[in-house]
Amino acid sequence: MSIKQGDTAPGFELACKPGETIDLGQILGQETTVLLFFPLAFSPVCTDEMCHFRDNWSDWESLNAKVFGLSVDSPFITEKFRQELDIPFPVLSDFNKDVSRLYGALHEDLKGMKGVSKRSAFVIGSDGIVKYAWISDNPGQQVNFDEIRAAISS
Repeated sequence: MSIKQGDTAPGFELACKPGETIDLGQILGQETTVLLFFPLAFSPVCTDEMCHFRDNWSDWESLNAKVFGLSVDSPFITEKFRQELDIPFPVLSDFNKDVSRLYGALHEDLKGMKGVSKRSAFVIGSDGIVKYAWISDNPGQQVNFDEIRAAISS
């Protein structure tokens, strides 16, 4: 089952770095939030996606939305990925795959890799309702930055 536009976004808590978590249950329904699920840190398309947000951060920041990356990599890897690429927002570790599964954004088998996040984007309004939901079965397909921006602005 996938989370879709019009649904109430479920909250969750994930590690943003080893030993430190962020409780999205405290943010969802309070602030406009963007969740960017991606397959694997340091892979080419995932790196391009996160670098697009980094390189255009002032534009994204002006939209007053909280942005979070999510992958099934360990918190050690997600934090190293964030630091090395100078990503200006948290990259969360869904190591146990619970949130990817909850949002319908999990490849059970991606080319022999069991349990990898699907490239997905969700925009959740300050009312906690999903305003935009996009999930791709193709890990090489990039998110549509313009659609995400439009959903935040609407």
